[in-house]
Amino acid sequence: MTQSAHGLTTGAVARRLGVAPTTLRTWDRRYGIGPAAREDGRHRRWTPGDIAVLHEMCRLTSSGIPPAEAARAALAGPAPAPATPPAGPPPAAPPALPAPALVAAPPAAAEPLPRPARRPGSGNGLPLGAVRQECRGLGRAAVRLDAWAVDELLGSVIAQYGLVTAWEEVMAPTLHAVGRKWETSGDRYVEVEHLLSWHVSSALRRAAGPPASGARTGVPPVLLACVPGEQHTLALEALAAGLAGLGLPTLMFGAAVPPEALDQAVRRTGPAAVVLWSQSRSTANPPLARHIAEVAWGVKGARARSAVLPAGPGWAGQPLAPGTLRPRGLREALALLRGLCDTAAGSGADTGRHAAADQS
Repeated sequence: MTQSAHGLTTGAVARRLGVAPTTLRTWDRRYGIGPAAREDGRHRRWTPGDIAVLHEMCRLTSSGIPPAEAARAALAGPAPAPATPPAGPPPAAPPALPAPALVAAPPAAAEPLPRPARRPGSGNGLPLGAVRQECRGLGRAAVRLDAWAVDELLGSVIAQYGLVTAWEEVMAPTLHAVGRKWETSGDRYVEVEHLLSWHVSSALRRAAGPPASGARTGVPPVLLACVPGEQHTLALEALAAGLAGLGLPTLMFGAAVPPEALDQAVRRTGPAAVVLWSQSRSTANPPLARHIAEVAWGVKGARARSAVLPAGPGWAGQPLAPGTLRPRGLREALALLRGLCDTAAGSGADTGRHAAADQS
């Protein structure tokens, strides 16, 4: 994190708070919430006191208070405590009240007090636990539905830490926290999960770039698919982006692929490996995994089979065929698939792959 003797830069403060740098500049220009010091008269440098004001501004705007009103309250600081009254004689006793009636009327229902919004340092109530600071910033931006900040933070963590660390230590923990909050809060936070999922997917696709061509690289593709009934694709998208970074071709079939379509895709393309994603035990399908592992493709006399990798928490404890490779995370999956692709390319599997379509 960039810091000087005068304080933090705008970019560093934005990452800490989960706010876009343009938002901080707008608050400075419109409402006077700016840094106390400027390096060389131009560059903003934020002191701990400036950041405390920004924390309060974020807390108030996250609770629904309009920015202009929130800015006035944040700049004014906390309300002073009431003064202690001077010592003196005790006040006179109040006059005696009449005796209560034998049957008292029911008291009027008290209007419930609004629940105070959590401060930004807590992640706005998301169950994040011990995570990177960028994870908390991403969670706060998602809860505020600040699409600009979410997008900028995702791009920043991928550029700074690389795809694997960004996924395993920032994106996935935040997605899990939002999902848990949604499950325990009724219908709340659904919009937060949808917004965050969309931007995570967009960031992963930008990181992947254009798909690699197996015909040009001489490497058979990796086929990525969710099992039937499974709609969660983000982990597969992260895997596709990681494979693209290694220059390995992929075929992404996405959510809930029917068994017949998966069978035909394997026969037609002759992949080096097939990754079957299952998010929950209800969608894991061991018979399908065994069937795909037994599908043979290629010309007669040179038939081959693809390695099958059941991936995702849904496969935990499921009966799998001997020799099945089950990666425990993105990093391990990339290492396994790179080795499988290297082996398939060296054994001439690409030739069999091109002939597979004639045998299907």
